[in-house]
Amino acid sequence: MNNETNDGADLPAHDDTTLSAEPILPTQPPALRKVFIGKDGLRAVWSLLIFIALFAAIMLAANVIAHKLHAPNPNPASDVSPALALINESIPLLATFFVTWIMSKIERRPVSTYGLGDNRKVAHFFAGLAWGVSCLSLLVLALVKSGLLVIDSRVLFGSNIFRYGSIWLLGFLVVAMLEEYLTRGYLQYTLSRGLAAFYQWAFKTRSAGLGFWTAAVIFSILFGLGHNSNPGESPIGLLSVALASMVFCFSLWRTGSLWWAIGFHTSWDWAQSFLYGVADSGVTVQHHLLVIHPVGKPILSGGATGPEGSIFIVAIVGLISLIILLTLPRTYCGRAA
Repeated sequence: MNNETNDGADLPAHDDTTLSAEPILPTQPPALRKVFIGKDGLRAVWSLLIFIALFAAIMLAANVIAHKLHAPNPNPASDVSPALALINESIPLLATFFVTWIMSKIERRPVSTYGLGDNRKVAHFFAGLAWGVSCLSLLVLALVKSGLLVIDSRVLFGSNIFRYGSIWLLGFLVVAMLEEYLTRGYLQYTLSRGLAAFYQWAFKTRSAGLGFWTAAVIFSILFGLGHNSNPGESPIGLLSVALASMVFCFSLWRTGSLWWAIGFHTSWDWAQSFLYGVADSGVTVQHHLLVIHPVGKPILSGGATGPEGSIFIVAIVGLISLIILLTLPRTYCGRAA
């Protein structure tokens, strides 16, 4: 009788290949998560909808409060006062800042990503200021020398020139910051990255440039159409606004920030409305320095639209594009994240 035991005699031999036969697959994100979250985080379409909804809600609440506190302007066709301009532009500007900050927290991006981050912001801003008043003055001078604008008189004297000049400079700074930051800040950045992702899906190429410029065209058209309700606006005036938007996008593309465009936009509007006292997209203001009136065909003089309604604006826009090309070296390689 054999008393030896064979503890492992009936057990199969250990085979490492048996344990690793089934490959471990990477965990796939839930389908619902993929609807909302992409490679860049929250998908651009949802980001845009949230931004628009928040901004609309704030502005609706502000309008309700404003109507409770005071009556609306009884004569919308009258010249705009400094106080009315500051109030009307400051509220949506604050709303834009607030909603952009909220979106930066949701998306976990620095708020400077959306157009105001710039190591040379001061230099770019003051360069834009200088070029804005210079280019507008060149346009007015060309129209005056052509007999299409006539200088009638000066209506401000002494300390009032500095007083109202400073007030309107502040007012148009607020206007410029609102229009630039609202249309070419968060919205431009987010639509750019969304379109870049779309082009990658559709054409297997992710082009920051293609996404950026497609978004620029879309917002420039909307920016132009947004001025259609201005009194005295014209087709050439709407075209000039859309072209100006594209030019400002060009400066954003070159520098990665809005500061040059903000400076240019500020001094262009200031020179047009305060310094020369002409209409700006059909809108005139109180307490301007000069009184100038158009003569001849509106397509040449600008008519009730102001100098922006003159066909001469096309040449000025070309000049501004050349100035950006020559004075703002390309230091930024697109904005789509």
